[in-house]
Formats: sequence, C-alpha cells, structure tokens
Amino acid sequence: MRAVVFLLGLALCAGASAQERRNAFDDPFLQVTSALPGCPVPRPPGFTEEEVRREAHVRAQHGNSCYRSGRCRLPNSYLYDREIIPRVRQHIRLDGRFDDTSVWILGERRLVTLMGCVRTREQAEQIEKAVLLVDDVMGVINFLQVGTAARPKYPLR
Repeated sequence: MRAVVFLLGLALCAGASAQERRNAFDDPFLQVTSALPGCPVPRPPGFTEEEVRREAHVRAQHGNSCYRSGRCRLPNSYLYDREIIPRVRQHIRLDGRFDDTSVWILGERRLVTLMGCVRTREQAEQIEKAVLLVDDVMGVINFLQVGTAARPKYPLR
C-alpha cells in the first residue's frame, strides 16, 4: 500500500512539474508604479515546457521577419526588448502624470503590454501615447483598467 501511495505521489509531482511555468525567453517584465493598492497583480511571463517548444518556432519566425523586411536593424525583434522596457519604465516614471497609478509592463517583439490600474480612461490613453514615443517601441497593447474593482483583461499571478 505504501508503494502505491508513493508512486501516486510521484506521478502527481511529475504532473505538477510538467505544468510549471518559467520565463524561458527572458521576456522583460517590470512593475513601474504602485500607487493603487488592491490593483490586480499580473502573472509574470512564463511558459510550460510544451509551450516553449511551440513558441520557439513562432518567435524565430516573427523575430526575423522584422529584420528581413527592413523594419529592424537587429536580426531579431525580440533583441530590442531588454533595452526598451527599462527605457519605458524611466519614461513613465519621469513623466509625472502617472505617479498615482499601478502599472506593470511586458516587452515582447518591440510591443509593450501595459497592465494594471489607472484613475481615468484618459490617463490610460495618455500613458499609451507616452509609451509609443519611446524609441524602438513598435506598438502598445493597453490592458489598463480604471480603478481596481473590474476583472482585468490580463492573466493574474
């Protein structure tokens, strides 16, 4: 009986570890502001091993198409993200209009995803426009919500 319980436990652990998520591609993810307590915290980027295998091909194809078409100077558009995201954070923090928000940013393929909470719809639009001004940012995905009560459009931690 103990052996059966032990093997069942091992099987459950193996299944759980197979579903563990890790940031296999080192997608930059930062919290920029934190003034709204209770803002739903986004889940950091992460992939299961199966998702990593599927995503690797897609990322190679998407990342290189930018370079081949002449829209990127680097051979893969994902190479920009590590330097873009810290500059986006600096730009948002120095702007001053967004000090009363709780915002996280994620970089993938020169696209910046905004997640978190703002005070007004206008503020969400202003932060999106501000991020578009940062050099090398190709686009913004705006998942910001007004206030902290709504169900967010992004996955939660």
